[in-house]
Amino acid sequence: MSAPTLTGTRRRPPVGRIVAWAFLAIVVVATVFPFYWMVRTALTPATELVADASQVWPTNPTTVNFARVLGLTSLEEAVAAGGTGASIDFLRYTINSLLYAGSIAVVQTLSCAAAAYTFARLRFPGRDVVFGIILSGLLIPGIFTLLPNYALVRQLGLINTFAGLVTPALLVSPFTIFFLRQFFLSLPREVEEAAMIDGIGPVGRFFRITLPMSTGPLATMMLITLVGMWKDYLWPLVAANGEGTRVLTVALGVFQQQSPNTTPDWTGLMAGSTLSVVPVLILLIFLGKRLVQSINFSGGK
Repeated sequence: MSAPTLTGTRRRPPVGRIVAWAFLAIVVVATVFPFYWMVRTALTPATELVADASQVWPTNPTTVNFARVLGLTSLEEAVAAGGTGASIDFLRYTINSLLYAGSIAVVQTLSCAAAAYTFARLRFPGRDVVFGIILSGLLIPGIFTLLPNYALVRQLGLINTFAGLVTPALLVSPFTIFFLRQFFLSLPREVEEAAMIDGIGPVGRFFRITLPMSTGPLATMMLITLVGMWKDYLWPLVAANGEGTRVLTVALGVFQQQSPNTTPDWTGLMAGSTLSVVPVLILLIFLGKRLVQSINFSGGK
């Protein structure tokens, strides 16, 4: 005699889970849609931009907008495609952006790591007061420091130089110091205490023990800083708008200004914007998993 089998209706997912997934889907669509529309506009012929406004995808997709933005077409071909003949020296401005964002990301993260280690491990009079003053910087909008930084850089004679471009943000970031301090506090002290017994000082413990145990959070802060600096526009526009120091975001603004006010070159601008996203998108694809894991770190190694 065979054993009885259990039969029944399939369990329905909880209502709360359905609502949560629906909300998450809406957030994802709202986040991705601007990027999708940018790519869609970049692939649309300028003459069909208005006619295809209601279409999900261009009727006659083309890559001519990318070609003319990169200067790969003649003046006649660019004008025939709906452009003005203006182009962007994409390679040059991309290198400038990488130098600007990359140098700040590396130097700022290491500098803030040293400060965070000081607040997490060392004891000195006024430590908590100084840390509170640094954290108060999170309450100051960046626009408030624009004019003082510009005046200082101008007095130093560093306008339109990479040194003047990176100096205001090169060493200190209140959020990075706070983030790394919280991680350092969660690291086990036993390893450092053993190093102290061996006669290793604070500087040696920082470089030989703490930094190797903190590669995940350090990479996370470097990536976050890199993305933030890559899309920065206002400070590079004010401090370094010369040809030799112009970054990619400012170059896109200059490209837009070269279009007549009556007929802005939206397809060309969207093509340039799409190209400007590619380097950072590649970094996020390869380092995104590490970024998520580091944000949810436990502190144990």
